[in-house]
Amino acid sequence: MFVNRDIRDIVLEGIAASPGIAIGKVFLLKEEFCLIRKEISKSFREVERKRFDDAIEKTRNEFMVMYNKINDILGENYAHIATVHLLILDDPALKKDVYKLILDGVNTEYALFKVFDKIIRSFDGISDSFFKERKIDIQNVAKKILANLFGNKGKSLTEIDEKSIVIANNLTPADTVSVRGKKIAGFATDIGGKTSHTAIIAQGLAIPAVVGLKNISSLVKAGETIIIDGDKGEVILSPSSKVLLYYKNKYDLQLSKIVELEKFKNLTSETIDKHKIFIFANIDHLDEVSLVLNKGAVGIGLYRTETIYFNRDSIPTEQEHFDTYSKVVQQVSPHVITIRTFDLGGDKLTKMRLLNLNFESNPFLGLRSIRLCLKYPEIFISQLRAILRLSVLGKVKLMYPMISGLAEVRAANAILSEVKKDLRKENIKFDENMEVGVMIEVPSAVAVIDSIVKEVDFVSIGTNDLIQYTLAVDRVNENVAYLYDPMHPAILRFIKRIIDEAYKAGIKVAMCGEMAGEPKYMPIILGMGLDEFSVSPSQIAPIKKIVRSISFVDCKTIADKVLKLEDSKSILKEIDLFYETRGINA
Repeated sequence: MFVNRDIRDIVLEGIAASPGIAIGKVFLLKEEFCLIRKEISKSFREVERKRFDDAIEKTRNEFMVMYNKINDILGENYAHIATVHLLILDDPALKKDVYKLILDGVNTEYALFKVFDKIIRSFDGISDSFFKERKIDIQNVAKKILANLFGNKGKSLTEIDEKSIVIANNLTPADTVSVRGKKIAGFATDIGGKTSHTAIIAQGLAIPAVVGLKNISSLVKAGETIIIDGDKGEVILSPSSKVLLYYKNKYDLQLSKIVELEKFKNLTSETIDKHKIFIFANIDHLDEVSLVLNKGAVGIGLYRTETIYFNRDSIPTEQEHFDTYSKVVQQVSPHVITIRTFDLGGDKLTKMRLLNLNFESNPFLGLRSIRLCLKYPEIFISQLRAILRLSVLGKVKLMYPMISGLAEVRAANAILSEVKKDLRKENIKFDENMEVGVMIEVPSAVAVIDSIVKEVDFVSIGTNDLIQYTLAVDRVNENVAYLYDPMHPAILRFIKRIIDEAYKAGIKVAMCGEMAGEPKYMPIILGMGLDEFSVSPSQIAPIKKIVRSISFVDCKTIADKVLKLEDSKSILKEIDLFYETRGINA
């Protein structure tokens, strides 16, 4: 639906961090520090050093309070966000460099600024989004220490006395999580990305948020009314009465949809002509399990294991893998859980100081995922041993990511076979019939899918990377993001080929990318023969609603039709017509 905006409306485009509509008055958080270099006489340098030590200790105590607060509200996995700040704070190099400048005669505030500025600037040449977010963590620590040095914390979120939208250059995890139970409608920040801590916690609290707006904190005034569209990644300043009414209606509709969708979560996922599908969920953490099962998932279709590698300086041991995953498996039981072996690049592990690899200019096409596991089998083996041991605790399936060809499948299975032999020799029990599958997310794997399906028990289509690699589009690059097109004919034909070859081989096929969670695409995907989906928790009920309002026969008809079309515009037109003729609001 299009709304005609008044010329007075100012629309800022950022990054959609947490979905939903929020309308409220601005609560502006600003840090103001006067960082002037001052010469400190020798007699006062120890005093300055003591001021710095006191500020560090006070900041540490605040981070510990933050850890406990996040742990109480969102659980331990979210609370680990606070440990990142503690690790930065306790870096011995930080203290050493600040001490040196103080003893050289520079005031503490300026010394701290110079040291952190040097660290932050070192991140400027790194394009990887994960490490850009760590730059923000460092900035947060610097601001917190400076606030304690100045004795000036600025406005506090506890001062909010009405439903407000918090605007800031950035928000710390403590800021974000402290809003539960407060009258806060949403967040908008100058910096941040989809993987920023603000985004992660905003999603956990279900608060609409837009980040990466660059200069919103300098454009707004405290108390003025603004609108956040967390679905589009937009913030509207000075909204006209027409636009305000439009978004108020949209907000009311949002609330009614949430209530309506609740009734679908426990219903079976079947079409009106009784064709049944299975909806699983994607998770990263133990804390998500109860949520996804409560939302109506029939199990976990993708358990991402990468988080165990974060915030550490050594490779996880077999027992650490086992202890971490076992809690998830036991909570999911008796439902099935598919555990994906780790999907990280060597560049990330090097920067985490877990490996020491040469710099890669294009890590997305470099040594990562299954390639890294095959090159460094000791990393792979400890994880495989843990997963095999877990297989006696529940219905566990194993999945290899980023398979590009048959040789990688055989190499991975050969290592798995050796691990099984070792476990048998050690009299360690495991499920001898545990299913082993692969993610298909590289075009070369689609080309040889007829060979791959003969070597595995199931396949799962990872559409995020499959689209990105097939269309040569970096989906986080704003210059080419418009070319990222799930309905591109090449993508649909690839998906159809994967499904057909899997069924010919008599094995199961699922889809676990974002495309699987888009209700609008459901008739096409369902009509091509897919009947297992793994999506985020919020997408389960909307998918069930669509599935229960369409027929499988009609889905096959439209799928056959669009597979013959030559452009995505025509395909989308057919989908819209499909829903329109049936009176379905997708």
